[in-house]
Amino acid sequence: MPDDVQPPLEPRDDAMDEDETPAVPPVQPSLTGLERLRSALRRPGRSQAVVAVLLGVMGFGAVTQVQTNQADDSYTGYREQDLIDVLSGLAGTTRRAQDEVDRLEAARRQLESDTNAQRTAVEQARTESETLAVLAGLAKVSGPGVRITVTEDTGRVKASTFYDMIQELRNAGAEAMQVNGSVRVVAQTSVTDATGGLSIDGKTLTSPFVVDVIGDPSALSGAISFRDGPRSDLQADGATVDVQEQTSLEIDTVRQAAQPEFAAPDDAP
Repeated sequence: MPDDVQPPLEPRDDAMDEDETPAVPPVQPSLTGLERLRSALRRPGRSQAVVAVLLGVMGFGAVTQVQTNQADDSYTGYREQDLIDVLSGLAGTTRRAQDEVDRLEAARRQLESDTNAQRTAVEQARTESETLAVLAGLAKVSGPGVRITVTEDTGRVKASTFYDMIQELRNAGAEAMQVNGSVRVVAQTSVTDATGGLSIDGKTLTSPFVVDVIGDPSALSGAISFRDGPRSDLQADGATVDVQEQTSLEIDTVRQAAQPEFAAPDDAP
């Protein structure tokens, strides 16, 4: 080749200068394992969610299997007859427990019945005691009734006439009586003639005789005022009789309980 001939020129890329270096992409900082774990927990993917569900199901199944195995361990190796015996023993224990419950329930009902019966007996005894105390003149009483005032006018009231009046009042349902606010009339009350008046249970009383009687006012008034009754007899003795029905009377006179000299209660059934 001659010296004046130039070698062919190679094509030149005008887009890049000889001094220009190619662009290098930025380097991403590397993440640690903990940071990647946190990122995955904050934004779990679908595959991660599926894996979590599968792990939860497997864990539940494992726990259930362990519990089943533990429950069944106590009967591991038992023969069929042994299991039947165990079941029979449990059934017998259940029956005995139920029998004991029934026995205790029956005992409770019996105690309640005995308690109610005892309470009823006590209430009945208390009521009877109060009634006897009233009839025996041992207690103060109050209630509706009549007040009868017998005043000697032209003659003297005989003891027999006055006692007949008391009996008629008792027959009419008198529950309590007192005379002149000082003598309580009871079943054993006696009436005798005395100088200047009447002797009632040993105490001399003079006219006017005021008899307070507790009971049905209308029945008591009728017992005094019927034809040829106590009012007529008292008037025949020369006395005037005034009967007033009262809505409330108080009888304050009481007697001392008499102690029997010869009689004694029989406790034998």
